[in-house]
Amino acid sequence: MSRSLLSQFLVLPSASPRLVCSLSAVGFPSKCSKGSALNFKQCAAGVRCCSGTVLGPQPSPPSETSPIPVKKRVVSGVQPTGSLHLGNYLGAIKNWISLQDSYETYFFIVDLHAITLPYDERQLSKSTRDTAATYLACGIDPSKASVFVQSHVRAHVELMWLLSSATPIGWLNRMIQFKEKSRKAGDENVAVALLTYPVLMASDILLYQSDFVPVGDDQKQHLELTRELAERVNYLYGGRKWKKMGGRGGTIFKVPEPLIPPAGARVMSLIDGISKMSKSAPSDQSRINLLDPNDVIANKIKRCKTDSYTGLEFDNPERPECNNLLTIYQLVSGKTKEEVALECQHMNWGMFKPLLVDALVDHLHPIQVRYEEIMSDSAYLDRVLAEGAAKAAKIADATLRNVYQAMGFMQR
Repeated sequence: MSRSLLSQFLVLPSASPRLVCSLSAVGFPSKCSKGSALNFKQCAAGVRCCSGTVLGPQPSPPSETSPIPVKKRVVSGVQPTGSLHLGNYLGAIKNWISLQDSYETYFFIVDLHAITLPYDERQLSKSTRDTAATYLACGIDPSKASVFVQSHVRAHVELMWLLSSATPIGWLNRMIQFKEKSRKAGDENVAVALLTYPVLMASDILLYQSDFVPVGDDQKQHLELTRELAERVNYLYGGRKWKKMGGRGGTIFKVPEPLIPPAGARVMSLIDGISKMSKSAPSDQSRINLLDPNDVIANKIKRCKTDSYTGLEFDNPERPECNNLLTIYQLVSGKTKEEVALECQHMNWGMFKPLLVDALVDHLHPIQVRYEEIMSDSAYLDRVLAEGAAKAAKIADATLRNVYQAMGFMQR
C-alpha cells in the first residue's frame, strides 16, 4: 500500500505499529516503465525530512519561536457490512487508538466499498451508523481523529475515475482478493466494481497525501498497487509537465508507507485456525462480534475448535487454533506474550476457556456500554460525522484540484 524512504527517521513507541520498508516479498512487481519509478531527487522532494547535521550552538534570535512539528498523516477505514468483530477491533481499531495521539489521523467508514458484492440496501445506512458508533465506543476520539463516511466526501469517487485512466488492467487482474472473491461469486455474476475497487482504495489513500496506512497481511498487495499508481501518475503528469499546466510542479501524490501492527494483525476464525476471522464467513460461530452478549461469547468460546495436545503454547504450526486463542487472550488481557505462555503452559482447554471468556467479557463490556450511549444520542453522532467529513473534504478537494489541473482539465 515499498521502497525505503531516504533521509527520514521515524521514531515509534514500542507499542506502535512498525514501519515496513519493503514489500517486494508480496509478489507485486514494479511495473513502472522508464522514468516511472521515483529517482532520488523525486523521492527526497516528497518526504518531510526531520534529520539534519548540527555544526554547533546556533541560538535563535529572541523574536523567533521554535516551529511546531508537523504530524505525519495516517488514514484507514473499515466496511460497514455486517457487525464489527474481534478481528476488526484487535487487528485495526485498537491500533488506531494508539495512533491518534501521535499522528494526524483520518478514520472513515468505507460504504462505497460495501457495494462491490451483493448487499442489503435497506441495511447499508444503519450499518454505516452502527460502525461509526462502534469506532467511537472503542476509543476513537473525534477531538484527535477525523471520523467520517466515505461517500460524504465526493472527491473519493471523482479521483477514482481519474486514477482509473492511468491504471493498467493487468495490474488489477493480478489482485489476489479479486480472484478469490470472483471465484466464489461466479465469474459471470461479478460486478466491475469488484475488479476496480483497488483503484477506489488508492483514491481513499492518495486524496489525503497520507504518510502511512495501517494494513494487515491481506492488504499489502493493494497498498503496493496504490504506491505504484502514485508513482505512475507523478511521472505521467507531475514535475515540469504539471508546472507547464500552471501548477506548482513536483509530485502530485505522496507515496505512502505501510504500518504493520506488532500483534493481532490477523485474528483467526474460531472454527478454523488457518482462516482469518471475517464478517463474510457464513457461520456466526466463527467470530466474536463486539456487541455479542456475555452468554453468546461464552457459548462461542465453549464450542470453538481446539486440539488434543497436552498444555497450551504459542507458535506451534501444528496448533493454529491454540496460537489464535492464546493471542486473543494476550491482547484482551493486556498481558505480555511471555506472561501468557507461562500462565497457560500447563493448562488444559477446560481450564483456559473460562479464563478467556472472562477476559473477553471484561474487555468488551465498556465498549458495549459506550456504544449504547452514542446510539441514543443521534445528534452527537451526526455532528461528529459532519465535522469529520468537512475537515477531510478540505484536504481531499485540494488534492483533486491539483490532479484535474495536472491532467489538463479546464478549471471550474
